[in-house]
Parts: sequence; structure tokens; C-alpha cells
Amino acid sequence: MPNILLVEDKASLRKMLATALEKEGHSVTAAPDGNRASDLIRQRDFHLILTDLRLPHRSGIEVLKTARETDPRVPVLIMTAYGTIEEAVRAMKLGAFDFIPKPVDIAHLVLLVERALERRRLVLENTLLKDEVASAQRMPRIIGESPAIKDLVRQIGQVAATDATVLLTGESGTGKEVFSRAIHLLGKRRERPFVTVNCAAIPSELIENELFGHEKGAYTGASERKIGKFEYADQGTIFLDEIGDLDISVQAKILRVIEDRIFERIGGLKSIQVDTRIIAATNRDLKKLVAEKAFREDLFFRLSVVPIEVPPLRRRLTDIPLLARFFVDKFAGELHRSPIELSDGALAALEEYSWPGNVRELQNSIERAVILSEGPVIGADDLSFAFVAAPLDGSGQLGGGGGVDLAGSLWAVARRATRASES
Repeated sequence: MPNILLVEDKASLRKMLATALEKEGHSVTAAPDGNRASDLIRQRDFHLILTDLRLPHRSGIEVLKTARETDPRVPVLIMTAYGTIEEAVRAMKLGAFDFIPKPVDIAHLVLLVERALERRRLVLENTLLKDEVASAQRMPRIIGESPAIKDLVRQIGQVAATDATVLLTGESGTGKEVFSRAIHLLGKRRERPFVTVNCAAIPSELIENELFGHEKGAYTGASERKIGKFEYADQGTIFLDEIGDLDISVQAKILRVIEDRIFERIGGLKSIQVDTRIIAATNRDLKKLVAEKAFREDLFFRLSVVPIEVPPLRRRLTDIPLLARFFVDKFAGELHRSPIELSDGALAALEEYSWPGNVRELQNSIERAVILSEGPVIGADDLSFAFVAAPLDGSGQLGGGGGVDLAGSLWAVARRATRASES
């Protein structure tokens, strides 16, 4: 059901227009002035905005500007009285879909509303097509407007233009692979392969074979030559995820590739030259591992030419609504569901939770809520989480203390965690 924001200061006209639009099957949210309308636009998603030009506090032009800044895809219809046609034309130049003269002809209004909603649908379909093409090209989606994420994007833009080795650090689930792919695609190697290796997911006795390959007859069962990941990534980029879990016996060979750009396959005598950019990532403290002799100091320094920290979700709280809405739309589309919204209570619950599993946990929580929810709105009671985590302290860090009772919804657990942090 399309959700329309109706902005009109005259109560009788506002009620009449709302009734007419609701009869056409639309959901209508009404606002009596420009200030209230602007607040609603920032807080909620609308399929269309119908606003008077002359309003208390903030004009219809200001409402239009707020709408364009918040979501340029939302069509805005301007109602204008006799004598304000020039202002209506100005509104059209600023991006309004159309204007409707007063007194409002309901039949004409309904027609324009349907045209505007159809236009919005076509724009969204075009955006979806672009997203599908981007997905086919494995383009990353970096979502966020927090200072932490903006600083991260700035660093990525700077390092992408170089061939420097990059070490991405940060907690599990923060999206380090997404940012590594962004570095690759923003650089001069974008047309060449991007090869990912999860060092923690491959047994230590097999990781060397996976990275460097082997020659035929190198060991029992090696019936043919195998090409390793470094060869596949020649002229491109190799992403070594969870490099802190790499066996120390293999670390020397990684160091040699970084320093000399050569290696040998297992069982081979010929040195193979490669030109491969290396991006590594870890959620472990490599300095501590170096002190414990579990990670080579020389490899650490060669990997961390450009160290970049990917911030945890609790340090980018203002991005949670953006990420949550993105995941809601994503999973609703995959499940062929009608548009789904997040209630104010659900957003509050999401923002109060500490997210120890970071963006990955948020994605899983939203996917579960979309699957299990039955209506068009996800409420706080539809959310749940999987981990016991300490609440946030005042600095956005995980606080101390014991676990929190997980009984009930995410909203209820978040409230208990908040009270615990205040006690």
C-alpha cells in the first residue's frame, strides 16, 4: 500500500484530501505545517509527498528541498492557489513532479498521484537493474554517513590509487572483505582478478597448497598440476582474510612473495614470478601475536604499510537505520514481499543494542525478522538476537559486567541492557 505524506494547514481540506486518497487504497500521513512535514520526511519513508505551497513555519518549497535531500526518488506534488503559479514553476525547477491548482479537482489529483507513483516505480526498477549489474560485477555497497565510515571511505580512496600493501583490522563481521573489494575496484587493477582466501577456513596442512599450488607428483594423490591462488591473482589483487590465523610455517613464503614477487609450487623447482597486490585482514591483535612469537615481526611490518581500522557497528550508531532499511528492502525483495517498514520502536531497539557481531549480526537479525514478520511493519517484538553481550557504556564501547537476560524480544533485552549499564 503506497504511503503518502499530505501537508496542508487547513484542517477541513486536509481531512477531505486524506479521505479521497484513502478511498483509492493509499495510506495517508497528514502534517499541518512545514516543520512537522520535514521531521516526518527525515524519520520515515514515503512513496509520495503532496504538499501545499504556502504553509506555516516552513514553505512547501522547503518541504520539497528536504524531500530531495532525504530521498530524491520520492515524487513531490505541489498544491498551489491562484496567484502563486510562478512559485509552482520554481518548485518544478527544483524537482517537483507536478503542481495542482486550488481548488483541487479530486479526479485530477488521483490521476497525478497514480502517474507519480508509476514514475517512482520505474525509477526504482531502473535502480534495481543497476544494482543487479553492479552485483554481477561484484561491486561493493558501502552504506553509512557516520564520521567513522566517512573517514574510512576517505582512507580507502587514498590507498586505492597506489599498489601499497594494506592491512585491514577490526572485529569480525565489520565487512572487511567489502572494503578490500572497494580498494581493488577503485584502483588500476580493477579489470584484473580479485581473489579471496580465508586463511582461517583452510586447514594448516592445506593452506600452502591453496596459496601456491603444486606440481604433478609432488605428493601421493597429486595426479596433475594445481595452480595456486597467487597465480590466479597475477596482475590483480589477493585478499588474505584472517591472516592472523595463518600457520607460521607459511608466513615466510608470504613474506617472500611480498618482497621478491616470486614463489615455487609445492614439489616444483621453477620460481614463478607474480605481480599481485596484497590486501590482508584480521580480527586479531597482530602485535600481541608477534610478542608471543606466533606471527612474524617482519611479515607484520610488510603487511601493515597502510593499516586501516574498520570500525565496529557500535562506533557508527547513526548508520544503523540506514543499514537496517537497506537489509529490509534487500530481503523483502528476495522474498517477493510487499514493501516492509521498520517501526520507531524497532529502530530504537536496534540502536540500543551493542551488536557484538557487527554488520553481519545486524544483517542476520533483519533477515530473520523479514522472514518471520507477517505484516507490512516490523516492530520491536519481531526482532531478536543470538549473542549475550555487555551493554554499551557512555563512550560507545562494550561495558563490563555479566551477561544480560535474553528472555523476550530484542526490545525487551535492549531495555534491560540499558538499565544494567546505568546501574
